[in-house]
Amino acid sequence: MHWREAVDRSPKFIRFGLVGCAGFCVDAGVLYLAIYGLQLNYYSGRVISYGLAATSTWYLNRRFTFGDSRNDNRFREWARFVMLNLVGGGLNYAIYAVYVRTHAGAAAAPAIGVALGSIAGMCVNFSLSKWLVFTGRPDVDLTGS
Repeated sequence: MHWREAVDRSPKFIRFGLVGCAGFCVDAGVLYLAIYGLQLNYYSGRVISYGLAATSTWYLNRRFTFGDSRNDNRFREWARFVMLNLVGGGLNYAIYAVYVRTHAGAAAAPAIGVALGSIAGMCVNFSLSKWLVFTGRPDVDLTGS
């Protein structure tokens, strides 16, 4: 069985989780680049890494998880995804910030905080994505445009 066929047969929550793993790699990789390459602090670096991870997970979820219910207006769908996923993203960031502030070893391994935050936000973001973003209906407009 080809990997794509195996992914397509998996339940949506499993596919969402796999996309989340890819998003974690983007998030952690960009965070390390921002901290160690661009000399940003742990907090501003995470804002950048989260934004890029959110965009990559929107694209991958559009393709693999919710391909049967994606919307025609990509920009509107992306805007809804990013806006609604800020709920889970806020939880994600809060847990990350608490980890960085309270654990002495956080400076050596900030990706652990990214992982903890990502797991916490995943269930919230899956529900919002399933019910409000990838609806297949063009009439759902939460962006105000």
